[in-house]
Parts: sequence; C-alpha cells; structure tokens
Amino acid sequence: MQKSEILITCPKGIPSILKQELIALHFQVRSEHTSGVTIEGTLDDTLQLNLCLRTGHRVLFLVKKFKANNKDELYKELSDIAWEEYIPEDGYLCVTSNVDTPSMKDTRFASLKCKDAIVDRVKGKGSQRPDAGSARNRSVVHLYWKDSHCSVYLDTSGEPLSRRGYRKIPLKAPLQETLAAAVILSTGWNGRDNFINPMCGSGTLAIEAALIGLNRPPGSLRSNFGFQHIKCFNEALWYKLRKIAKTGTRKSFPGRIIATDINPAAVAASRKNAITAGVGHLIEFQVCDYTETLLPNGSGVIVMNPAYGERMGEIEQLKKMYKEIGDYFKRKCTGYTGYVFAGNTKLVKKISLKPSRTLQFYNSGIECRLLEYQLYEGSRKLKKSKKDIMTK
Repeated sequence: MQKSEILITCPKGIPSILKQELIALHFQVRSEHTSGVTIEGTLDDTLQLNLCLRTGHRVLFLVKKFKANNKDELYKELSDIAWEEYIPEDGYLCVTSNVDTPSMKDTRFASLKCKDAIVDRVKGKGSQRPDAGSARNRSVVHLYWKDSHCSVYLDTSGEPLSRRGYRKIPLKAPLQETLAAAVILSTGWNGRDNFINPMCGSGTLAIEAALIGLNRPPGSLRSNFGFQHIKCFNEALWYKLRKIAKTGTRKSFPGRIIATDINPAAVAASRKNAITAGVGHLIEFQVCDYTETLLPNGSGVIVMNPAYGERMGEIEQLKKMYKEIGDYFKRKCTGYTGYVFAGNTKLVKKISLKPSRTLQFYNSGIECRLLEYQLYEGSRKLKKSKKDIMTK
C-alpha cells in the first residue's frame, strides 16, 4: 500500500507527548508542529493510530498537495483526484476546512467547492452522487488552504479522538479526554502506585488514568471511525489490531484510583461515565471536600484541576481555595507528588509552594500550567539532622 504524509493533530502544548506515543508505536516522526506531529505511513497505519493514540486529536492522511489561487483552480485540482477510489458512491461525505487565503472571503464556500469537486468526480465516473452534509460519522475530507498552498486529507478519525464515547454526563467545563491523558502521561503514572483525584468533576482524569493503568487503547471504546467509510478499509486488519489490543490489556493494576468531589451530582456523573468506559470497578468514588480525600499508605500522585476563575468576584473567592490547596499538600500529602492543572497564574501563586517542574498546556484556548510539587515527608529533615549529630 502506498505511503503518504500523516498529520496527527493535537492541542497546543501536547506535541512532545504525542511524539513519544508515536515512537512507542514504532513510527518515525518527521516533524513536530505547534499543534500536531507529522509521520509517514499507509492508510492501514491509520487504523493503529486511531486505536492507540491517547493524546492525538485527528489522524489526517494526505491525499494531495497543490497550489490554487482561486475557487476555480481549487475545483480543478480536486477534480483530478481519483475520489472514486476512496468515497463510496452510496456513502455520505463531510468536508471540513481550515482556510486562510485572500481569494476566499467566506471559508464555508471553500468547503462547498471541495465537496462539489469530490461528488462530481464520483458521479462522473459512472456512479451515483454521494450524499453530503455536516455530520462526521461517515467519510470525512479535510481541506487546508493557506495563501496559495493547499493540502487535502482523508480524516481517518471522523469525530475527534477526544470523543472516546464514555462521557455521557460531561457537567460544566469538562477537561477534554486527550488533554487529561496528556496530563497523566506527564506525571509518569502507570498504575503501579496510587492516583488521587480530588475535585474530580465528571471523572475524566480518573477514567483516563484507569485506561492507562490497564494499558487499554482509548480507541477500543469507539465503534465508528472515518477510516471505516473509505473504500479501501482493511476490515481484517482492524479486527486483528483490536484482538491484539485486547490481549495486551491488563485486568487490574497494583495502584488505587480515588476520585472525590464535594458535589454529589459530579460524583454520580463520574461513576456513570466510568461504568460506561468499563472501569467503574477500578475507581473508588467518594463525596467529600477535597481535604478529606483518603490517601492510602505508600506513594503516588495527586492531580487537581481547580476552577480557573473568569470574573473578578470568582478570582477573589478562589484565592483562599488555592492557598488552602498548598496547605493541604503540606499537611496531608507527604510522600506523594502533587500536581495542579491551573489556568490562572495569579491564583497559582497563592499555593505558596515552589514547583519542581512546570509544563505548559492549552485548554480550549486558555493557557494553562501543570505544576509539580514534590511533597517530601516532614521527618526527612529530622532524620538528616539526627544523622549529622551521630557523625559529629
């Protein structure tokens, strides 16, 4: 099967994590961008990518690059592509686009011209004209047009990979699944020790942690991808990849996952989402204030995603909470490594602890930080002082 460029998109701040995922899957990374990574591969390779990637957003298989200065040139170049080899004549087509060119004032018109070129080509080859619309649940084509440079892709994901399918009750301002996975992978947590998630909201962090602990591919939760609606879809390979993935999935892991929230509705939603994801039995849910969250003996990570505060009144109220998070870490979390995913740098200062590491992320356009705090046991200094006395 012919190889081509494959672009895997992701939120800003995540490409370095996505790159490590691709290397682990034995793909060679050609380039790394602000919000994506490029590799080379076949359409068959996109099946494994969609199945296994935790931090990727869309897997785009390049069909053709060309130059177009206006809508007519765009239509001609697209019409020369053998779309009848990709798009089923009785199928359904969705075209998405990212357009920034002086010749096109309404970017929606670019998508329309792209759609017309594809369906006209298929019909011109003696087949019926495929239906088209905005739903991404069948064949999806993506057009990128910058100045005069065009790239047209098969979107093999269809719906974004962040939509795992388990979050039936999202609640307010949920953390996107791909971003949650990136946060967890950044902590290095792999199921061997404990994962504590106070302020769990709709449970995305805890659920993604359980999937990582089980080594379960996130794509195994979905039943529909864009590649399944391409004519050359290798169904036998897809069945084989899913079987291999199932064989490599663990039944459990040594560490405990504990997720708490003071809001009973949030805990109820988290529990339902976890059950839908097939990991409800692996997460211990509890309704309580975050300061009362159970911390088992041993070590692990504590990951918190507190509110950012969008209005001045909210920010003033949150200052006290962020200060209390710092106190909570110091008083109750010794032996663990604490993480705060924050979207407000002013509030973070109220934690009054020096982070050992700071990583930059973006959440729906909001610049965020993941701050790591090494929460050493208070007795460590005491032990050191006793040792010094004995050696003097």
